[in-house]
Amino acid sequence: MTVSNNNDRVPRITGRTKLRRIRHFLTNNNDRVPRITGLLVLEVRKSNPNGDPERESSPRQRPDRKGEISPVSIKRKLRDLVLEKEGVVWAAAKGTLKIGDDTRFQILESRGRDRSAIIKQLAELPGGRLGQAFIDAYWDGRLFGNTFLEEGGSNTIRSGVAHFGVGVSVAPIDIEFSTWTSKSGVESGKDRGMAPMGFRVVKHGVYAVPFFVNPNAAHKTGCTKLDVDLMLGLLKYAYSNTLSVVRSMVEVVHAHTLEHANSAGSVSDFAFIDALAPSKRKDPGEPSNDLSEYLLPSWDKIKDQPVRSGSSKTFADCGKYTDYAL
Repeated sequence: MTVSNNNDRVPRITGRTKLRRIRHFLTNNNDRVPRITGLLVLEVRKSNPNGDPERESSPRQRPDRKGEISPVSIKRKLRDLVLEKEGVVWAAAKGTLKIGDDTRFQILESRGRDRSAIIKQLAELPGGRLGQAFIDAYWDGRLFGNTFLEEGGSNTIRSGVAHFGVGVSVAPIDIEFSTWTSKSGVESGKDRGMAPMGFRVVKHGVYAVPFFVNPNAAHKTGCTKLDVDLMLGLLKYAYSNTLSVVRSMVEVVHAHTLEHANSAGSVSDFAFIDALAPSKRKDPGEPSNDLSEYLLPSWDKIKDQPVRSGSSKTFADCGKYTDYAL
């Protein structure tokens, strides 16, 4: 009897072959969580895009007088759109993305949550993954990570797949204060009410907010491409459908995204963001009154530019561009 050597029938997989297979998977798996670099461009008119609790909810402002928007503020608005299951935005998103199971799109960061039940759902799986019951329930947990501080947990804060940077206005902002009155009193014994300087808004401003999708963390949080697609589809509704008294006029002008051709990254995040960052045409050190005062670069203008000085690679070579505000 002749015993054949398996090596005669199965080609040996070398390190170089493995690398080629990994690269093929990263660039050809349509169900993968994509590597994305993004930039939101927001216009603010007579509104407070993000109040500062340490300054009586005045619009956040840096020492250089530029306005600021926290990452938590933006994620809150996206969470609220998904939380409102009877709302028109969720109905539209559900139909567009063919979401059939609402129970997979609960929101962890919501009022009235059952802490003890969540702790049970968080029981870790091998490899440090979140518990399957948690993964199957919470959209924001899969996407943004678990920020629920469970008692006795070995890892109380987990970094997620999607990250928003700090939003900063392109130019300094002017904050307008005014006093509001109420015909009916809000205090016992008062027949009228008054809130001195209770209305605090940015007169006008344009903000740039970077954001990123990192597929390297997806296997730990259970995040799927559908989760990411939902977030991207909600970006243009983040402000227009979460209005408040002091935040009635904030608009997402652009939601630039580059889906990298390679999931490990095809171009510098900074290069893409800097290329599409808005700038003030004149008097950059002075507040603005209108969007026309800004230069807003477009994909058509930058796509054929080299990603870096002296590079032969253009932005168009690096991946697929989409503006989710359109």
